[in-house]
Amino acid sequence: MDKLFVNYFETAAIILFGVGFVTLLLHNNLIKKIIGMNIMDTAIFLFFISKGFIFGKEAPIVSDVHKGTYGYVNPVPTALMLTGIVVAVSITAFALALTVKLHEEYGTIELDEIMKIRRE
Repeated sequence: MDKLFVNYFETAAIILFGVGFVTLLLHNNLIKKIIGMNIMDTAIFLFFISKGFIFGKEAPIVSDVHKGTYGYVNPVPTALMLTGIVVAVSITAFALALTVKLHEEYGTIELDEIMKIRRE
């Protein structure tokens, strides 16, 4: 139980992922599903960035004095998450564009209504 309160970034990331996952599973509205997917993406970004950060170390920007390789935080997780954010924004834009096209075609963005129309 002590580790739960020490690792509060990881705990928050797991809770956020759960909220996004439940939103993705339980709602039929496509916009709500996209929001749930974005919450899950944000949780993953928070988790990886919190794992890549080490208290007491600095960003890897050498200004006056070089502190050696152990004086800086590893920049790779942050760079990967920046790439992930760009991909997540692109996927969100694509999903919203598909939602607009589905609304134009079927007149609704509720998945159960779209499936009902498709069966008829």
